[in-house]
Parts: sequence; structure tokens; C-alpha cells
Amino acid sequence: MEEGYRDRTAFIKGAKDIAKEVKKQAGKKVGRHMDRVSDEYSKRSYTRFEEEDDDDDYPVQAQDGSYYRSNSRANDDEGAHSDSTEGHDEDDEIYEGEYQGIPRNDSVEKVDRQVGGVGQSQFRDMTQYEGERRKDQEELAQQYETILQECGHGRFQWTLYFVLGLALMADGVEIFVVGFVLPSAEKDMCLSEPNKGMLGLIVYLGMMVGAFVWGGLADRIGRRQTLLISLSINSVFAFFSSFVQGYSSFLFCRLLSGVGIGGSIPIVFSYYSEFLAQEKRGEHLSWLCMFWMIGGIYAAAMAWAIIPHYGWSFQMGSAYQFHSWRVFVLVCAFPAVTAIAALTTMPESPRFLLENGKHDEAWMILKQVHDTNMRAKGYPERVFSVTTIKTVKQMDELVDMGGEATAWHQRWRIKLTNLFHQVWSNFLTVFNPEYRRITYMMMAVWFSMSFSYYGLTVWFPDMIKYLQKQEYSSRTKVFIKEKVEHVTFNFTLENQIHRNGEYFNNKFLNLKMKSMVFEDSLFEECYFEDITSSNTFFKNCTFISTLFYNTDLFKYRLINSKLINSTFLHNKEGCMLDFSDENNAYMIYFVSFLGTLAVLPGNIVSALLMDKIGRLRMLAGSSVISCVSCFFLSFGNSESAMIALLCLFGGISIASWNALDVLTVELYPSDKRTTAFGFLNALCKLAAVLGISIFQSFVGITKAVPILFASAALAVGSFLALKLPETRGQALQ
Repeated sequence: MEEGYRDRTAFIKGAKDIAKEVKKQAGKKVGRHMDRVSDEYSKRSYTRFEEEDDDDDYPVQAQDGSYYRSNSRANDDEGAHSDSTEGHDEDDEIYEGEYQGIPRNDSVEKVDRQVGGVGQSQFRDMTQYEGERRKDQEELAQQYETILQECGHGRFQWTLYFVLGLALMADGVEIFVVGFVLPSAEKDMCLSEPNKGMLGLIVYLGMMVGAFVWGGLADRIGRRQTLLISLSINSVFAFFSSFVQGYSSFLFCRLLSGVGIGGSIPIVFSYYSEFLAQEKRGEHLSWLCMFWMIGGIYAAAMAWAIIPHYGWSFQMGSAYQFHSWRVFVLVCAFPAVTAIAALTTMPESPRFLLENGKHDEAWMILKQVHDTNMRAKGYPERVFSVTTIKTVKQMDELVDMGGEATAWHQRWRIKLTNLFHQVWSNFLTVFNPEYRRITYMMMAVWFSMSFSYYGLTVWFPDMIKYLQKQEYSSRTKVFIKEKVEHVTFNFTLENQIHRNGEYFNNKFLNLKMKSMVFEDSLFEECYFEDITSSNTFFKNCTFISTLFYNTDLFKYRLINSKLINSTFLHNKEGCMLDFSDENNAYMIYFVSFLGTLAVLPGNIVSALLMDKIGRLRMLAGSSVISCVSCFFLSFGNSESAMIALLCLFGGISIASWNALDVLTVELYPSDKRTTAFGFLNALCKLAAVLGISIFQSFVGITKAVPILFASAALAVGSFLALKLPETRGQALQ
């Protein structure tokens, strides 16, 4: 007995030495149980170990992949394995349970190139390896679904629901921020029309890049970690954008803020789905979509409450100004900051950990989910019966880091390069023959949905503005050949046209001019002081002995006009805020608030019916109804009619988006899920940019083209959606 104990001690010591040597050479953890080891010493050790302990009853993993405890000794030992490894730190080299010969269900056949110095004959056949990996993934999918059934749905999932909801809310806020601040920011930063257009599109471009990058990274370094990084980037640059003064710096900050928030949608839905059993998945992913709506409502409410209050500002000379719209930008970063703080308390997705061979970490998280839910339901005595879980075979890739003499920045460059190749390689697998048809069809559905939805949702407000402008122009007062002498104007002049007028010795003091046009008029010995103007121009006018003091009537407002003995003193610097646009600003916020709130019924209906009628029927049916609703746009000839149609379209189309999000999560396996979702979401943002640009160009020209484009895109999307496979009732791949 003592000799057997000494041999076992020698084996344990030898195993430790081998593990340390492999870790030193490969730079990776080798703490997993090996089915085969090429080192002859370890083979002899195993032989002696088996001969000495032939009478010991060590458990062996069942061929059917079972993992529940029974009354057998083998399963008791498996339970001991889970207990012995509980609290394991991922940096530990070897577990005590492994020395005792306890089998692990996540046994991974490492390829011989791990150890180094091996020939080409020792490399595994990649086709065989991929086949084994797919088989492992299928077994894991079935086992994982049963484990989630045992864990139940309760307090843990609802806590994670609100945490991830904050991240999704931050995405909804980001969409609306620039649109709400643009009327004020364009005056603050003197933005031309092209600059305003770029500022409106830059967020979508940033989100397009972010969705692709963060989606790919989430499949390599983890959902939780990637989401924390992306939200942190969004928060930091959203904070900076509220303080920077120049247009270029503001544009850059909003771009990077968009890049950060771009990872929210693909990661949040994938992350949450991996904690949901199949009978709950469609419903609760649809409930999660509610937070995007809440983000839009939050942004509209904060804009309504903050931006029109110009007293919420300060300035230091003319060089630095902090107006109320900057306070609004700052407040809009709160959901992302709150999501970061809450996310630090949540664990990584156990499905991701199992896909990457981290059995014990995944087991402990699933046990946490089970225990949290059971305690909340009043059953604290229920024990998590799972002992071992199937994990997917891994292939470690050795990367030459150049040794200890290599500089730190070179090592980081090598790591990042290797990570980039891994992400890119994983992205290309989305177009493998196995997934190619699904990917192309999903690309078409995402593109058509986004092109029509974003194009119309931006076209609606622009049409409302156009109708407001038309109605405003119809109330313009015209004065012809008027003569005014020795009069002091100290009240607001608005929406007037004066032609061939003569003004002699008049004073214009401390007033606002909005939409004022003077044509072919004469100003002689007049005095302008403290004038704030908007859309005001003097065309073909003559100024004789006239003084302009502290006004913003710059020379670009004097079109083909003559100045004779006239002087400008102390002109106002920069672009001043247009205070007279307050009512218009309220209308923008109110319309956005109503349009966002209108999706609530669609969210509720889709959540209740998603698991009853299926994803495809929900997607295709909602798209068809949205397509039909587009034809009602031709009847929108008034402001109220356009607002009603906006609410109708948003309420119907949201069900399509919810179904599309659920379908995207369920069509791709776990190791490609966020990569595929991120790519499709990036394509969505590209389609949004195209849709917005095309639809805006027809505002005030024709309604027929936008209606035709939107209807055709929705019709194509609904037709292709019916060709996709139904995923209702299936285990998550």
C-alpha cells in the first residue's frame, strides 16, 4: 500500500513538472485532463498507475453523455470532482481532483503540436477535427438545454434582464442624441448644411464599425468583457463630446461614441439568450427589446426638459461656451455608465465558457443561476444535480512571442495581430457552405428591413418640417413701397417681406429678426443695435450713413447691397443660439416621443405571440402589414396625419425587428453567434445610411418614390423571411 502511495506521489510530481514545462513553452494554461499524452514518461507513469490501482473503481464518462448524479460510486466521484474544483482560479496549473484521477466531461484532445518540437505527422486532420467539434457542439446544445431547464427561470434572469436592458437603452439613446441637439449645435458651431448632414450620419457609421468589431471580439474574448469595453468607450467619448467646442472634435467624439455603442445590440441579445431555456427565449428576448423604446423615450424627455432651458449654461468669454444642449449630451451618457456598473456584478455566459473548454467556471455560474432562482422561489434545499458538462474540443495555437527579450509593445502587437486573425477567420466561417444560404438570406432581410425602416423614420420628421415650413410660408406678410421715418423698432420682426421700401432716420434696437427679407430697399441714417437675426437677408439694398453696432448682420446677409458711409462696430462673434426656434424644438421632441411610444403595443404583441406562432410568421406577417401601411402615406397631407402615420408604421414594424433579432440569435451556433449578429447589424447601419440619404433627397419633391422604395424593400424582406428555417422549439445551437 505504501509502495502504491509512493508511486502515486511520484506520478503527481511528474505531472506537475510536465504541466509547468508545457505552460512555459506554450504560454497557455494546461490544466485540463488529457486523454493522451505523447511524452513517454507520462505513458509509463500511467501504466504503473493503472497496474497499482487496478482494483480502484474510477468512474468513466458515459457514452450517452449523461451528467446527472445517481447512486453509483462513479457518479459520487463525479460529484466529488465538482466539489473539489469549486472556487478554482483560472490561473491554477493543475487541480487536485485531476491528480486523483477523477474524469472530466470536458476532456479535450489536445493536438500534438502543443508540446512543441513535433513533426508534421503529429498534426490532426482538420476535417476530422471540425467534425468532432461539431459533434461536441450538438451534444453540448442538448445537454445545456436540459441544464437550463433544471436551473429554471427566475430572479437571476430578471436581474440580468434589467442590467442588459440598460445597455440596450444606451443604444436607443445614441440614435436620437444628434437629432435632438442639431438645431442648437448648428448655431453654436456654425454648421453648414453638409456639416449638419455628416453629423447626422456619423453615428450610424460609427455603430456600423462597432457592431462588426465588437461582435467578432465577443466570440473570442467573451460577451461580458467585450460589452464592458464597448460601453466604456461609448461613455468616455460621449462625456468628451459634451465639452469639446469645435465641429471636428465633436464629430470625432460622436464617431467613437457610436463605435462603442455599436456592440450593444449583437452582444446583449446573444448574451441574454444563453441564459434562457427554449420555451422562454422568444418571449423574453422580445421583452428585452422594450428597453430600446425606453431609451428613445428617455432621450426625448430629457431633450424636452433640458435643451429649451437656456439658463442651464455658462461661458468663459467667446472661446468656451457650455449651453444647455451640452448638458443634454452629458445626461444621455447615464444609461451606459449605469449599465457598466451593473454589468460588473454579472457573470460571463456559461455557454461561451463551455465552448472554450472552461468547464469548472461554467459549472459554478450555472450553479449560481440554479441556487439564486431556487432561493427566490422558496426552495433553498434543492441541490444542483449536474456534475459534469460536455465541452467542445479545443485546439491550442502556439504563438511565438519572441521570448523575454521582446519589448512589451511588440508582444502586444503580436497578440493583437493573432486576435485579429482569429476574429477574421471566425467571420469567414459564417460564409462556409453550411451557413452560406442562411447568411445571404439574412443579409437581404436585414438590409431591406433597415433600408425601409430608417429611411421612413427619418423621412417622416423631414416631411413634417417641410409641411410646417409650407404652412409658415403661407402666413408671410408682404409690404411694398412703404416709407418709414423717425421710428424706433424695439420688438420682434418675423416672417415678413419688404420690397422697395424707404427707411429714413429709423432705429432698430434690441430686437430679433426671424425670416425677414428686405428687397430693393433704401436705409438712410439708420441705426441698428443689439440685433439677433435668423434667416434674415437684405437683397439689392442701399445703406447710406448707417451704423451697425453689436449685431450679427454680417456681410453675407447683405446680398448685392451697397454700403455708403456705413460702419459696423463690435459685431457679435460666432453663431448665436436661435432662441426663436423654441416652439419648433418642442415639436421635434414631442413627435419623437410619440413615435417611440407607439412601438409599445407592437412590443407587447410580439412578446406574447413570439413562442406561439413562431419567428417566421411574426417576421413575415409584420413586414407585410408594414408594406401595406406604406400606401397610406400618400394621404398624409397635414402635420397631424403624418404624425399618426409615423406612429402606425413604428408600432407595426417593431414586431418584425423583434422576430429578426430572435431569429438571428437562434440560427447561428454559439461560437459564431455574435460575429454573425454583429456583421448583420453592421449591414443594417449601412442600409440605414443609404435609406436616409435617398429618402431625404425626395422631401418636398414627391412622395411616390419613398413609398415605392419602402414598399418594395418590405415586400422582398417578407418573401425571403418565409424561406428561412423556423427555430421555435429548438435548442440553442
